[in-house]
Amino acid sequence: MTEVPDAEHGPATFTRDLARWSEALAAIARTGLGFTESLYEKERFEEVLHIAADMKVAVNEVLGSTIPPEEAAEIAREQDHFVQEWLASVGVGVPGYVTPKVAIGAIVGNDRGELLLVQRADSKIWLYPTGWADVGYSPSEVAVKEVLEETGVQCEAQRVLAVIDGQRMGFSRFGMYMLLFHCQAVGGELQGHPLECADVGWFARDALPDKTAGAQWWADMAFAALDGQDFPTIYDEVRSPIWRS
Repeated sequence: MTEVPDAEHGPATFTRDLARWSEALAAIARTGLGFTESLYEKERFEEVLHIAADMKVAVNEVLGSTIPPEEAAEIAREQDHFVQEWLASVGVGVPGYVTPKVAIGAIVGNDRGELLLVQRADSKIWLYPTGWADVGYSPSEVAVKEVLEETGVQCEAQRVLAVIDGQRMGFSRFGMYMLLFHCQAVGGELQGHPLECADVGWFARDALPDKTAGAQWWADMAFAALDGQDFPTIYDEVRSPIWRS
């Protein structure tokens, strides 16, 4: 497939934008299917889903040139099911309004100013504890719960450090918001979850593992919080003009 470069930022940014447009179109169509009772509109929304799936295939064709063959093959197998999966997730009325998924992350420090990290069992990538927001829990409760479940460490939530769009940042291939909390360890015993974690540990700012995901954007902020520095909550800048304005 021929790469279509973005005039300002290049092919990589254009590919991320194309993935975002695909997810946005699919969300609009699924929301429409959840609210409309018109057969005509349902047919139009389903056609939009097919177009969104074509865009997603185009994105993965580009990505296929830069990822391992076995992963590219897995992605290709998934393409045939995009439309069916989207249709299967359509709700009725307000429950059918498609919104981004919400992930909760925890920047946890100890009395030595070290940062708590977990190594994912599947990818072997290191990152701060994270998890999907669970129904019935507040965001801060999810943060504390995830830290305890993944690492055995008991902590208290201090404040919200960042609210960011994971898809816009480029580390999610679907709509996802990340709420990142600063937490302080208050007890517990360091012990990784047997299924989710390959390893857990405390790390100083100059000793982060080599395979630490996204440290270029969050590490300085994390250790500033651990140092007790006061700074505003980080969030994505509003684009000008706002997309689809």
